[in-house]
Amino acid sequence: MTAGPNNNIPDSLDDLIDTDRYPLSSPDSTLYRQSVEQARAGLRSVGCAVIKDFIRPEALAVLSQEIWDRKPTTHFSTETINPYFHVTENVDFPADHPVNTFLERSSGFIPGDSWEETTSTRTLFEHPDLCRFLADCLELPELFPYADPLAGLTANILDPDQIFTWHFDTNEFAVTVLVEEADEGGLFEYVPNIRSNGDEGFEAIASVLSGGRTGVHTLDLRPGDLQIFRGRYSLHQVSRVASDSKPRHAAILAYTEQPGVIGRVERTRQLFGRVLPAHVDAERQRVRSDQLID
Repeated sequence: MTAGPNNNIPDSLDDLIDTDRYPLSSPDSTLYRQSVEQARAGLRSVGCAVIKDFIRPEALAVLSQEIWDRKPTTHFSTETINPYFHVTENVDFPADHPVNTFLERSSGFIPGDSWEETTSTRTLFEHPDLCRFLADCLELPELFPYADPLAGLTANILDPDQIFTWHFDTNEFAVTVLVEEADEGGLFEYVPNIRSNGDEGFEAIASVLSGGRTGVHTLDLRPGDLQIFRGRYSLHQVSRVASDSKPRHAAILAYTEQPGVIGRVERTRQLFGRVLPAHVDAERQRVRSDQLID
């Protein structure tokens, strides 16, 4: 593995990704096209694609150490939320409605401003070849690293006995790399396309929130796997990590279809415990792209 300046840090995409299997710098190659088509098939059918063993084992060890080194900066929080990240009852809906069904969310996020430019995780996140590959998988003309200073590049932390309960994302899609799996629990579960712009899908959502398993997919993720997921329309959770397990760590790489996008103030404060002036400025200018509850 090539050493980066000052530290034993991979400094090229070849060092980070298994480019023998996934030749991201050769978009006209057969292997590249096959990888893209497989991802597209999963995203079209079930809103999710898993690209196995995407990260090289040596690089995975570096990504893991970068998370452990920054774990003291994690913002942990425990709250009861509905699937839309709201925390207060809405009297316009019945008590047993999904809007008024609140479940525990206990997890943490390492914020984007903890990741220096020299980290391998940031090198991966910002590399233009990865941006192009992800855009091709999602059948989009172009993608840009999410410009949000806290939520663009993060790591999701679930320590023993923590759970990231059923919810929807505000972004159309999410990209994650599982870095460290729990010994027990910490499974990614989702119900694809349970709602749409024209139908909130409340009945199906209520069934899942009450323990129903109809339509629930559970992924067999392993460290080093890349996951592309349409979380705006698919209800999803990471199940509780067992109390005697090691933690679950995942790198979250966020992208947008337009450059310069900044996240919402309310969700940012929930996940990171703070907002920056950039969030406040962006909120004043925001135009909603849909009318979903959130």
